[in-house]
Amino acid sequence: MGFSRREFARRSALVGAGVALTGSVGALASAPGALAAEPDAAAGPGRLGYGPLRPDPAGLLALPAGFSYRVVTRTGVTRLESGESTPSNHDGTAAFAGPRGRTLLVNNHELKGPRPGWKHPVPLAEGLVYDPAAAGGCTVVEVAGHGDHVAEWVGIAGTSTNCAGGSTPWGTWLTCEETEDRAGQNGMTKDHGYVFEVDPHDRRANRAPKPVKALGRYAHEAVVVDPGRGHLYLTEDAAGPNGLFYRWTPPRGFRHGRGRLRTLADDAGVLQAFRCFDSGGRFVDDLSRAARVGTVYGVDWADVPDRDARSVPVRKQFAAGAVTRARKLEGMWWGDGGVYVVSSFAREESPVQHDGQVWFYDPRRRTLTLKVLLGVNKDPGRDGAFDGPDNITVSPYGGLVIAEDGEGVQHLFGALDDGRTYPIARNELNIGTPQKPEFSEFTGVTFSPDGRTLFANIQEPGIMLAITGPWRRQGRRES
Repeated sequence: MGFSRREFARRSALVGAGVALTGSVGALASAPGALAAEPDAAAGPGRLGYGPLRPDPAGLLALPAGFSYRVVTRTGVTRLESGESTPSNHDGTAAFAGPRGRTLLVNNHELKGPRPGWKHPVPLAEGLVYDPAAAGGCTVVEVAGHGDHVAEWVGIAGTSTNCAGGSTPWGTWLTCEETEDRAGQNGMTKDHGYVFEVDPHDRRANRAPKPVKALGRYAHEAVVVDPGRGHLYLTEDAAGPNGLFYRWTPPRGFRHGRGRLRTLADDAGVLQAFRCFDSGGRFVDDLSRAARVGTVYGVDWADVPDRDARSVPVRKQFAAGAVTRARKLEGMWWGDGGVYVVSSFAREESPVQHDGQVWFYDPRRRTLTLKVLLGVNKDPGRDGAFDGPDNITVSPYGGLVIAEDGEGVQHLFGALDDGRTYPIARNELNIGTPQKPEFSEFTGVTFSPDGRTLFANIQEPGIMLAITGPWRRQGRRES
């Protein structure tokens, strides 16, 4: 049951300032100038970040002094247990504690459309194929120590455009298809646009893949699980019209656990899209309208009429004024008792342009708070001005670590609760030409279970990296 707009206005007056600083991230910087601030080169205890990035003689990854990386997988170089190349186009990733102190990483491969269009699709491993015409899927990568490659195998194959996803409290990965292709479209033999569960610990559990249709069919991006309430939150990366932020409520009596989502009926539970309103009770049609960090919206939820989108895409099933939209709803991560969710950028398809937002949804208060707002980056080729946040993770060292998917230079960067940000890595692999350099986005940012290794991907051609160094708590100022 949603609370009234009058009740939200009363709560906002009482706790608005506190909400803006809730959690480990709080209200973050709002201007490209602030985000481009250089860290102190002598970044010692109590100082921001780890110092300036140093060029890589190998031309792959610039890191601060004292940090190093290892290539865990690389398309065309590393091999699966079955002998094929590591598939290309690495995307969303999560890390799980494996046997004998090792780490298991489930890695999405964002390959859209039919297999012949890709040099290195996900192999059609026996028993693990959903649609034999589709090129995408997931692999499971086992590493020892701080990134030594041990083995890699297929977790699921025959899916399409596996972009982000999310880990579950019960130790599995939910991989999301960012497509709406139906059987007969783009060479597909089955409907796509679903979420599938992949178990990194039990290969047998992944046999005979089955979509979790209860979570809807649309251009899925990411998903997180509320470990206390059991809700699943999902983002949609789509335009014309802009996509939606969803909540799925499990049916009464349902208990989460390994493999239980695939037992659900196609219409199990309730799938809803969010509807925001400001402290004055005014409906908010698009999240891009928020022009100030600390903006707080109340959230209600509207039932999805036809979650399988049999004739009309889900986001088009709502009349004007029924739901709130946002462009490029991308990565999410659970932390601080709620959901951090990204809107990567907004252009002419949105009421207001920006180069990135990060929001925090508090399910207890049912409020959505703007934590990060990046103004439009006028010079994306200049190193230091961040834009286009995509995959994110909550850092064990404070704040967020954000993977950049913008124009020009691409970074991993950290963001804190007092307006300070700092670079962690820069992609130096030019996949363009010397005259027109091009750098692929970072994806799949995630820490190892012990917090000592940061894993991240360069999407093209497909490289998984393990970054280690003198990690330390960020955000503490010297006395």
